[in-house]
Amino acid sequence: MSLTTEDYNEILNGYNLRQIEHAHELEERRKEVFDKIPSYSKTEEDMVTFSAERARALIRGNKEEADRLAEKIEDLLRNQKLALIEAGFPIDYLEPIYTCKECKDTGFVDGNRCSCFRLALIERLFEQNNIRDYLSNENFSSIRYDLQIGEDERRFEKAVSKARNFVEEIENAPQNICFSGPVGTGKSFLSKCILGEMLKKGYSCIYFSAPTLFSTIGDYKFHKSASQTVNPTELLYSCDLLVIDDLGTELTNSFCVSELLTLLNEREKARKSMVISTNLSLEELNNTYSDRVFSRMFSNFEFCPLTGQDVRIYLKQMQTRK
Repeated sequence: MSLTTEDYNEILNGYNLRQIEHAHELEERRKEVFDKIPSYSKTEEDMVTFSAERARALIRGNKEEADRLAEKIEDLLRNQKLALIEAGFPIDYLEPIYTCKECKDTGFVDGNRCSCFRLALIERLFEQNNIRDYLSNENFSSIRYDLQIGEDERRFEKAVSKARNFVEEIENAPQNICFSGPVGTGKSFLSKCILGEMLKKGYSCIYFSAPTLFSTIGDYKFHKSASQTVNPTELLYSCDLLVIDDLGTELTNSFCVSELLTLLNEREKARKSMVISTNLSLEELNNTYSDRVFSRMFSNFEFCPLTGQDVRIYLKQMQTRK
Protein backbone atom coordinates (compact mmCIF):
# COMPACT_ATOMS: atom_id res chain seq x y z
CA MET A 1 0.00 0.00 0.00
CA SER A 2 1.73 3.20 -1.17
CA LEU A 3 1.13 6.61 -2.67
CA THR A 4 2.26 6.74 -6.27
CA THR A 5 3.06 9.40 -8.84
CA GLU A 6 -0.46 8.92 -10.19
CA ASP A 7 -1.95 9.74 -6.77
CA TYR A 8 0.34 12.74 -6.46
CA ASN A 9 -0.51 14.07 -9.93
CA GLU A 10 -4.23 13.60 -9.43
CA ILE A 11 -4.07 15.70 -6.28
CA LEU A 12 -2.10 18.40 -8.13
CA ASN A 13 -4.66 18.32 -10.94
CA GLY A 14 -7.32 18.85 -8.30
CA TYR A 15 -5.56 22.05 -7.25
CA ASN A 16 -5.43 23.21 -10.88
CA LEU A 17 -9.16 22.55 -11.33
CA ARG A 18 -9.87 24.36 -8.07
CA GLN A 19 -7.97 27.42 -9.28
CA ILE A 20 -9.86 27.42 -12.58
CA GLU A 21 -13.23 27.08 -10.82
CA HIS A 22 -12.42 29.95 -8.45
CA ALA A 23 -11.24 32.11 -11.35
CA HIS A 24 -14.57 31.54 -13.13
CA GLU A 25 -16.45 32.29 -9.92
CA LEU A 26 -14.52 35.53 -9.41
CA GLU A 27 -15.19 36.57 -13.02
CA GLU A 28 -18.92 36.00 -12.49
CA ARG A 29 -18.77 38.15 -9.37
CA ARG A 30 -17.01 40.90 -11.29
CA LYS A 31 -19.73 40.90 -13.95
CA GLU A 32 -22.37 41.04 -11.22
CA VAL A 33 -20.67 44.03 -9.57
CA PHE A 34 -20.12 45.88 -12.87
CA ASP A 35 -23.79 45.43 -13.77
CA LYS A 36 -24.95 46.78 -10.43
CA ILE A 37 -22.24 49.48 -10.07
CA PRO A 38 -21.54 50.86 -13.57
CA SER A 39 -18.84 53.23 -12.28
CA TYR A 40 -16.82 50.38 -10.76
CA SER A 41 -15.08 49.37 -13.99
CA LYS A 42 -14.08 53.02 -14.65
CA THR A 43 -12.57 53.18 -11.17
CA GLU A 44 -10.53 50.07 -11.91
CA GLU A 45 -9.26 51.59 -15.14
CA ASP A 46 -8.21 54.73 -13.27
CA MET A 47 -6.37 52.62 -10.71
CA VAL A 48 -4.43 50.85 -13.47
CA THR A 49 -3.53 54.21 -15.02
CA PHE A 50 -2.42 55.77 -11.73
CA SER A 51 -0.42 52.64 -10.80
CA ALA A 52 1.46 52.81 -14.12
CA GLU A 53 2.10 56.55 -13.66
CA ARG A 54 3.35 55.96 -10.11
CA ALA A 55 5.75 53.27 -11.33
CA ARG A 56 7.17 55.71 -13.89
CA ALA A 57 7.49 58.42 -11.24
CA LEU A 58 9.45 56.05 -9.00
CA ILE A 59 11.76 55.18 -11.89
CA ARG A 60 12.38 58.90 -12.50
CA GLY A 61 13.06 59.37 -8.78
CA ASN A 62 10.11 61.76 -8.39
CA LYS A 63 9.05 60.73 -4.88
CA GLU A 64 6.61 63.64 -4.44
CA GLU A 65 4.68 62.66 -7.58
CA ALA A 66 4.75 58.96 -6.60
CA ASP A 67 3.34 59.77 -3.15
CA ARG A 68 0.59 61.93 -4.68
CA LEU A 69 -0.43 59.10 -7.01
CA ALA A 70 -0.33 56.60 -4.12
CA GLU A 71 -2.85 58.78 -2.26
CA LYS A 72 -5.10 58.81 -5.33
CA ILE A 73 -4.96 55.03 -5.52
CA GLU A 74 -5.84 54.77 -1.82
CA ASP A 75 -8.81 57.09 -2.37
CA LEU A 76 -10.03 54.95 -5.26
CA LEU A 77 -9.72 51.80 -3.13
CA ARG A 78 -11.75 53.38 -0.34
CA ASN A 79 -14.39 54.48 -2.83
CA GLN A 80 -14.58 50.99 -4.30
CA LYS A 81 -15.11 49.39 -0.88
CA LEU A 82 -17.76 51.97 -0.01
CA ALA A 83 -19.52 51.35 -3.34
CA LEU A 84 -19.56 47.59 -2.68
CA ILE A 85 -21.05 48.04 0.78
CA GLU A 86 -23.69 50.51 -0.44
CA ALA A 87 -24.70 48.06 -3.20
CA GLY A 88 -25.11 45.25 -0.66
CA PHE A 89 -21.95 43.28 -1.47
CA PRO A 90 -19.44 42.01 1.13
CA ILE A 91 -16.39 44.24 1.28
CA ASP A 92 -14.14 41.36 0.12
CA TYR A 93 -16.50 40.22 -2.65
CA LEU A 94 -13.94 40.77 -5.40
CA GLU A 95 -10.92 39.51 -3.49
CA PRO A 96 -9.24 36.33 -4.86
CA ILE A 97 -11.15 33.18 -3.85
CA TYR A 98 -9.24 30.33 -2.21
CA THR A 99 -10.34 27.02 -0.71
CA CYS A 100 -7.12 27.06 1.33
CA LYS A 101 -5.88 30.52 2.24
CA GLU A 102 -2.60 29.12 3.57
CA CYS A 103 -1.31 27.93 0.19
CA LYS A 104 -3.71 29.93 -2.02
CA ASP A 105 -4.75 26.63 -3.64
CA THR A 106 -1.27 25.77 -4.85
CA GLY A 107 -0.69 22.95 -2.35
CA PHE A 108 2.60 24.45 -1.16
CA VAL A 109 3.76 27.01 1.39
CA ASP A 110 7.38 28.20 1.15
CA GLY A 111 8.24 25.18 -0.96
CA ASN A 112 6.75 22.68 1.51
CA ARG A 113 3.52 20.74 1.16
CA CYS A 114 0.61 22.59 2.74
CA SER A 115 -1.43 20.86 5.44
CA CYS A 116 -4.31 20.61 2.94
CA PHE A 117 -2.04 18.67 0.55
CA ARG A 118 -1.05 16.28 3.36
CA LEU A 119 -4.73 15.80 4.17
CA ALA A 120 -5.39 14.91 0.53
CA LEU A 121 -2.58 12.34 0.63
CA ILE A 122 -3.97 10.88 3.86
CA GLU A 123 -7.42 10.66 2.29
CA ARG A 124 -5.87 8.57 -0.49
CA LEU A 125 -4.53 6.16 2.11
CA PHE A 126 -8.01 5.89 3.63
CA GLU A 127 -9.44 5.10 0.21
CA GLN A 128 -6.86 2.37 -0.30
CA ASN A 129 -7.65 0.51 2.92
CA ASN A 130 -11.41 1.27 2.96
CA ILE A 131 -11.17 2.38 6.58
CA ARG A 132 -14.23 4.63 6.34
CA ASP A 133 -16.38 1.57 5.63
CA TYR A 134 -15.27 0.09 8.96
CA LEU A 135 -15.90 3.33 10.82
CA SER A 136 -19.55 3.35 9.78
CA ASN A 137 -20.06 0.22 11.91
CA GLU A 138 -17.37 0.62 14.57
CA ASN A 139 -17.98 3.79 16.57
CA PHE A 140 -19.01 4.95 20.03
CA SER A 141 -22.72 4.77 19.16
CA SER A 142 -22.46 1.03 18.40
CA ILE A 143 -20.80 0.04 21.70
CA ARG A 144 -22.32 -2.92 23.50
CA TYR A 145 -21.64 -3.65 27.18
CA ASP A 146 -23.50 -6.97 27.29
CA LEU A 147 -20.81 -9.04 25.58
CA GLN A 148 -18.55 -9.35 28.62
CA ILE A 149 -19.34 -10.09 32.23
CA GLY A 150 -17.88 -9.36 35.66
CA GLU A 151 -14.35 -7.95 35.75
CA ASP A 152 -14.06 -8.20 31.96
CA GLU A 153 -17.09 -5.92 31.56
CA ARG A 154 -15.73 -3.43 34.10
CA ARG A 155 -12.39 -3.31 32.25
CA PHE A 156 -14.19 -2.67 28.98
CA GLU A 157 -16.31 0.12 30.49
CA LYS A 158 -13.15 1.72 31.86
CA ALA A 159 -11.49 1.44 28.44
CA VAL A 160 -14.47 3.12 26.78
CA SER A 161 -14.26 5.94 29.29
CA LYS A 162 -10.55 6.40 28.59
CA ALA A 163 -11.20 6.37 24.84
CA ARG A 164 -13.82 9.12 25.19
CA ASN A 165 -11.50 11.15 27.42
CA PHE A 166 -8.75 10.77 24.81
CA VAL A 167 -10.93 12.53 22.24
CA GLU A 168 -12.13 15.20 24.66
CA GLU A 169 -8.68 16.05 26.03
CA ILE A 170 -6.72 16.07 22.80
CA GLU A 171 -7.48 19.74 22.19
CA ASN A 172 -5.63 20.56 25.39
CA ALA A 173 -2.57 18.35 24.91
CA PRO A 174 -1.33 15.36 22.86
CA GLN A 175 -2.71 12.01 24.01
CA ASN A 176 -1.24 8.50 23.69
CA ILE A 177 -3.03 5.31 24.59
CA CYS A 178 -2.30 1.61 24.16
CA PHE A 179 -5.11 -0.96 24.28
CA SER A 180 -3.77 -4.42 25.10
CA GLY A 181 -5.31 -7.84 25.58
CA PRO A 182 -6.41 -11.07 23.89
CA VAL A 183 -7.96 -11.25 20.44
CA GLY A 184 -11.54 -10.04 20.16
CA THR A 185 -11.78 -8.04 23.39
CA GLY A 186 -12.37 -4.66 21.72
CA LYS A 187 -8.91 -3.18 21.21
CA SER A 188 -9.24 -2.47 17.49
CA PHE A 189 -12.85 -1.45 17.97
CA LEU A 190 -11.97 1.26 20.48
CA SER A 191 -9.05 2.41 18.33
CA LYS A 192 -11.46 2.96 15.45
CA CYS A 193 -13.95 4.71 17.74
CA ILE A 194 -11.25 7.25 18.58
CA LEU A 195 -10.22 7.50 14.93
CA GLY A 196 -13.79 8.21 13.80
CA GLU A 197 -14.32 10.95 16.37
CA MET A 198 -11.00 12.57 15.53
CA LEU A 199 -11.92 12.64 11.83
CA LYS A 200 -15.25 14.28 12.67
CA LYS A 201 -13.35 16.99 14.54
CA GLY A 202 -11.25 17.67 11.45
CA TYR A 203 -7.93 16.20 12.63
CA SER A 204 -5.55 14.61 10.13
CA CYS A 205 -5.43 10.89 10.96
CA ILE A 206 -3.66 7.81 9.61
CA TYR A 207 -4.63 4.22 10.35
CA PHE A 208 -2.39 1.22 9.66
CA SER A 209 -2.28 -2.34 10.83
CA ALA A 210 1.23 -3.02 12.10
CA PRO A 211 2.16 -5.47 9.27
CA THR A 212 1.00 -2.99 6.60
CA LEU A 213 2.70 -0.07 8.33
CA PHE A 214 6.17 -1.65 8.39
CA SER A 215 5.83 -3.17 4.91
CA THR A 216 4.82 0.26 3.55
CA ILE A 217 7.87 1.93 5.11
CA GLY A 218 10.12 -0.94 3.99
CA ASP A 219 8.81 -0.91 0.42
CA TYR A 220 9.61 2.78 0.11
CA LYS A 221 13.08 2.50 1.67
CA PHE A 222 14.26 -0.71 0.01
CA HIS A 223 12.07 -1.27 -3.05
CA LYS A 224 11.15 2.26 -4.07
CA SER A 225 9.88 2.43 -7.64
CA ALA A 226 9.77 5.40 -9.97
CA SER A 227 6.02 5.68 -9.32
CA GLN A 228 6.46 6.23 -5.56
CA THR A 229 6.99 9.94 -4.95
CA VAL A 230 5.70 10.34 -1.40
CA ASN A 231 7.80 9.18 1.54
CA PRO A 232 5.23 7.65 3.93
CA THR A 233 7.20 8.75 7.00
CA GLU A 234 6.53 12.37 6.04
CA LEU A 235 2.85 11.76 6.80
CA LEU A 236 3.42 9.33 9.66
CA TYR A 237 5.49 11.88 11.57
CA SER A 238 3.25 14.88 10.96
CA CYS A 239 -0.40 13.74 11.07
CA ASP A 240 -2.41 14.70 14.16
CA LEU A 241 -3.24 11.10 15.04
CA LEU A 242 -1.50 7.86 14.10
CA VAL A 243 -3.33 4.61 14.85
CA ILE A 244 -1.27 1.39 14.77
CA ASP A 245 -3.49 -1.65 15.02
CA ASP A 246 -2.35 -5.13 16.09
CA LEU A 247 1.22 -4.23 17.00
CA GLY A 248 3.10 -7.50 17.40
CA THR A 249 1.42 -9.34 14.51
CA GLU A 250 4.07 -8.13 12.06
CA LEU A 251 7.20 -10.14 11.35
CA THR A 252 9.28 -8.37 13.98
CA ASN A 253 12.94 -7.76 13.19
CA SER A 254 15.58 -5.11 13.78
CA PHE A 255 14.12 -2.96 11.01
CA CYS A 256 10.66 -2.91 12.60
CA VAL A 257 12.09 -2.15 16.03
CA SER A 258 14.20 0.69 14.65
CA GLU A 259 11.29 2.20 12.69
CA LEU A 260 8.93 1.94 15.66
CA LEU A 261 11.43 3.72 17.90
CA THR A 262 11.90 6.44 15.30
CA LEU A 263 8.13 6.85 14.99
CA LEU A 264 7.74 7.20 18.74
CA ASN A 265 10.61 9.69 18.96
CA GLU A 266 9.53 11.82 16.00
CA ARG A 267 5.91 12.03 17.09
CA GLU A 268 6.93 12.87 20.63
CA LYS A 269 9.11 15.73 19.34
CA ALA A 270 6.25 16.93 17.11
CA ARG A 271 3.78 16.60 20.03
CA LYS A 272 1.45 14.38 18.02
CA SER A 273 -0.91 11.73 19.35
CA MET A 274 -0.92 7.96 18.92
CA VAL A 275 -3.25 5.02 19.52
CA ILE A 276 -1.78 1.52 19.57
CA SER A 277 -3.55 -1.80 19.98
CA THR A 278 -1.66 -5.00 20.71
CA ASN A 279 -2.16 -8.57 21.84
CA LEU A 280 1.14 -8.38 23.73
CA SER A 281 1.47 -7.91 27.47
CA LEU A 282 3.84 -5.30 28.90
CA GLU A 283 6.48 -7.97 29.43
CA GLU A 284 6.07 -9.25 25.87
CA LEU A 285 6.33 -5.70 24.52
CA ASN A 286 9.59 -5.24 26.36
CA ASN A 287 10.99 -8.58 25.13
CA THR A 288 9.87 -7.97 21.54
CA TYR A 289 10.80 -4.33 20.93
CA SER A 290 13.82 -3.64 23.15
CA ASP A 291 14.18 -1.65 26.36
CA ARG A 292 14.35 1.68 24.49
CA VAL A 293 11.01 1.19 22.73
CA PHE A 294 9.36 -0.12 25.88
CA SER A 295 10.71 2.78 27.94
CA ARG A 296 9.38 5.29 25.43
CA MET A 297 5.94 3.69 25.39
CA PHE A 298 5.78 3.15 29.13
CA SER A 299 6.69 6.80 29.77
CA ASN A 300 4.35 8.38 27.22
CA PHE A 301 1.38 6.05 26.84
CA GLU A 302 -1.60 5.29 29.02
CA PHE A 303 -1.96 1.49 29.05
CA CYS A 304 -5.47 0.13 29.00
CA PRO A 305 -5.67 -3.68 29.43
CA LEU A 306 -8.73 -5.60 28.23
CA THR A 307 -9.72 -9.17 29.10
CA GLY A 308 -12.48 -11.61 28.31
CA GLN A 309 -13.81 -13.79 25.53
CA ASP A 310 -13.41 -13.22 21.81
CA VAL A 311 -16.52 -11.13 21.13
CA ARG A 312 -16.45 -11.83 17.40
CA ILE A 313 -16.63 -15.60 17.95
CA TYR A 314 -19.35 -15.11 20.56
CA LEU A 315 -21.48 -13.00 18.19
CA LYS A 316 -21.04 -15.52 15.40
CA GLN A 317 -22.17 -18.33 17.70
CA MET A 318 -25.22 -16.31 18.70
CA GLN A 319 -26.13 -15.72 15.05
CA THR A 320 -25.72 -19.43 14.31
CA ARG A 321 -28.08 -20.34 17.12
CA LYS A 322 -30.72 -18.03 15.70
